Amino acid sequence: MTEFPRRGVMLVLASPSGAGKSSITRALFGDDRKIDLSVSVTTRAKRTDEIDGKHYYFRTVDEFEVMRANGELLEWAKVHDNFYGTPRAHVEEQLASGNDILFDIDFQGTLQLYEKCRADMVTVFILPPSIKELKSRLERRAQDSAGTIEKRLRNAKLEMGHFREYDYVLVNDDLEASTQKVRTILAAARLRRDRLRDLDGFVKDLQDQIDSI
Repeated sequence: MTEFPRRGVMLVLASPSGAGKSSITRALFGDDRKIDLSVSVTTRAKRTDEIDGKHYYFRTVDEFEVMRANGELLEWAKVHDNFYGTPRAHVEEQLASGNDILFDIDFQGTLQLYEKCRADMVTVFILPPSIKELKSRLERRAQDSAGTIEKRLRNAKLEMGHFREYDYVLVNDDLEASTQKVRTILAAARLRRDRLRDLDGFVKDLQDQIDSI
């Protein structure tokens, strides 16, 4: 099968906390060697099971502000009283090399990326099947206090109001099925005509072959 070198895709997944974007992210990253996970910078405290440089780059607020001032972040946002951002250099290098990058970010970060990278992006917003299920998932994680869970639920109302700004919207009532739908979306994005390099030359060669018959 003829394949063309291509520019990488920025696949953005967003959802309210607990709706499943992190679970889908892990599933995609685990079985697709053609995509890398964007590692964000954050000022929040490191959880016991997290590794600096793998799950996040953990930085102080002062360090984060220096990166922001120097233009080292493609996007940044304040979420649940902490700052998050995407380092610019790694993303630009990977896209130019034809590698895809998976983003697990909120709607604020997505809107900022639209301003700088819209042509490289395909975006998916993930909804929970119900608020009862969303609350149950947050409680099962056993990572947050009751007050934090209540705050995340209040924020979910605001976050879900931005669903129209995404290319695709999925209701995650089945993790495996939702993950497969995201795989399909990514596969289509990789085949977009404007991502394929050398296509013009290939078509020109076909035309020349006709002229030489």
